[in-house]
Amino acid sequence: MSRKILVINGPNLNLLGTREKDKYGNISLDEIKKKCEIHCKKIGLEVEFKQSNVEGEIVNFIQETRSNNQGIIINAGGYTHTSVAILDALLAVKKPTIELHITNIYKREDFRHKSLISKAADGIICGLGVEGYIMALNGIKKIIDNEN
Repeated sequence: MSRKILVINGPNLNLLGTREKDKYGNISLDEIKKKCEIHCKKIGLEVEFKQSNVEGEIVNFIQETRSNNQGIIINAGGYTHTSVAILDALLAVKKPTIELHITNIYKREDFRHKSLISKAADGIICGLGVEGYIMALNGIKKIIDNEN
């Protein structure tokens, strides 16, 4: 089976590098993707990156993992706190999943303290900046290699 991991990025993450630099830094999503691709070559994974501002497209991305990917890393952005549909899709595909947030959602507005998708996650990384993507790749590798 392929050792391909899908990294899903939700709404407004396409604006990384230009939006709220005090929270999200200067690095763009394309730069994060390149870093992840380089890291995956080192650890023996393939990575597929997708981004959408549309909830239904994210659900489709998740459903497509059933035959194409061994695991999911998802930064659902604002949908983290609102999307039962994304939670249901993650639960339905039953793939190893890591929930990722660049910022610490527990140090932000109260509504961000609740994640609807956490119930489907094997692990959660938040507040460690864009390096969280590399940590998530290392974590998902351990999960699919049955090292956790």
